[in-house]
Amino acid sequence: MQNDDLDFDKRHIWHPYTSMTHPLPTYPVVSADGYELTLRDGRRLIDGMSSWWAAIHGYNHPMINQAMNAQISRMSHVMFGGIIHPPAVELCRRLVSTTPAGLECVFLADSGSVAVEIAIKMALQYWQARGNPRYEILALRQGYHGDTYGAMAVGDPENSMHSIYRNYLPSNRFLNAPTRRFEENWEKGDETSFFQFFSEHHINIAAVILEPIVQGVGGMRFYHPEYLRLIRMLCDEYEILFIADEIATGFGRTGKWLACNHANITPDILCLGKALTGGMMTLSATLTFRHIADMISNSKAGCFMHGPTFMANPLACAAANASLSLLENNSWCQCVEKISTHLNSGLRPLVSHPKVRDVRVLGAIGVVEIVQPVNVSQIQHWFVKHGVWIRPFRNLIYLIPPYIISEEALMTLIDVVSTSLDQPENFISS
Repeated sequence: MQNDDLDFDKRHIWHPYTSMTHPLPTYPVVSADGYELTLRDGRRLIDGMSSWWAAIHGYNHPMINQAMNAQISRMSHVMFGGIIHPPAVELCRRLVSTTPAGLECVFLADSGSVAVEIAIKMALQYWQARGNPRYEILALRQGYHGDTYGAMAVGDPENSMHSIYRNYLPSNRFLNAPTRRFEENWEKGDETSFFQFFSEHHINIAAVILEPIVQGVGGMRFYHPEYLRLIRMLCDEYEILFIADEIATGFGRTGKWLACNHANITPDILCLGKALTGGMMTLSATLTFRHIADMISNSKAGCFMHGPTFMANPLACAAANASLSLLENNSWCQCVEKISTHLNSGLRPLVSHPKVRDVRVLGAIGVVEIVQPVNVSQIQHWFVKHGVWIRPFRNLIYLIPPYIISEEALMTLIDVVSTSLDQPENFISS
């Protein structure tokens, strides 16, 4: 990349959550391999973000590359309307066999946000097909489910990046965010407000949607598994569908294959994405029960009314199959456990630092919550200067490294996070 490329970037290319008039700095990456990103000047950065949860095997993995090269020589894309192809069949077989029993109907799509849109549409069309239309979705405050229209409508309406759109979005209902932490003892009174809410408002609720255990963009909060069991029970009692958004947490990130496994519950609809392809391409899957798919299919519409152009893209399916093959031998369990051990030993002591409000670790996720917002531009520059790629937001510095990261590289990430706390220029003064 040349300097004029960077100038063009600054003038014309709109980056996520970034102003065009006051853009944040961008760093030119020319290659990536293993757990490292290489800048155009030759510097290598240890990746602490897995490219937003996705690159669990790191970058340029030979097995995934080989699978994609073989597939691209046969067929990189074909429409999915009226056509089936081997990579899609293999992937759906794998997903049915590795997710909770009963989730046997698979809808493949482009991205995590689209998977959520599909799940919401499934729930709404299901109740319409039953002749008892329900129009509301129940979600959790401090939740986040994506940036598309329907997904924004089930994100926190007041304390999220999408609050500016709330007057233009469909009206839904919201439960208070869980307060009992993952590692705390469950108290009997914790469920009282949930019982009352469901009793009073269930009549028009088509589905509950939530991020199991980990509320990501809403604050990187880890809540108690009993909330999932409670909501599963209430959904059963009041005949409400349960949608689990495992876009970020699926495929081992929390220490379980799915975050729902922490509570041993099965959702009615399951959304997967991000790490599905090992971060190689964009792909998502929405799974549901046969009786839900049949009810929709036997309705007046006669089918589920959704069909993305790049649905079940063969190249993406091939990447996903290779990624799942890498995970099949269960080595991910040991990798995540080792990462968790080091995050606990390295980050937990930071809770005594005057700038730190809280430290949280679950599986291969480590979070340092600061008492004041970070100066994103400054701290990002500081991290790059010290050889790591970490992308904080608001007052959160968090690590979600690739599963294949070495112990030495992980300790470097932890050390740099620790040292960053003593640089006052990295934070916005209160």
